[in-house]
Amino acid sequence: MRTERRRITTPIALAALALTAVAALTGCGADDEEAPDAPETATGTLEQLAAKAECKPNIQTDAEELRQANCTTGDGKYVLATFATDRGQREWINEANDYGGSYLVGRKWVAVGDEKVVAALRGRLGGTVEAGSSHDQHSGSGSGGGGGSEEGHSGHH
Repeated sequence: MRTERRRITTPIALAALALTAVAALTGCGADDEEAPDAPETATGTLEQLAAKAECKPNIQTDAEELRQANCTTGDGKYVLATFATDRGQREWINEANDYGGSYLVGRKWVAVGDEKVVAALRGRLGGTVEAGSSHDQHSGSGSGGGGGSEEGHSGHH
């Protein structure tokens, strides 16, 4: 079965996928708030994680290094991605962090979405919440809450 999957071999390709996921599903930034207690961090395949998150995954990328799906639940839309290696996961997160947003991180998986969606997912999947760098500096507010001007941010919703 491994021969059926495409292979993404460059960090640039992984970064492009990360940027697409973040730009499609997040606002301008996220406040760093404490999350409620969460269950033990989930493990498993993309499909197993999606089932625990109560999502029917819409697979977008099916490669050896990265499997990525769009999910929609009652909490909102998010991207769920699994990785073949810890290093691949960290590289993906490091590239995506520059674009803001909220990330729920488990071992070899990440969910990306609005802060409220990520908080709700944490209640099902466990994991650690990471906030990307705020990219709303143009608004001058520094609050990072996703409010303020939407200029230059078409396609977020």
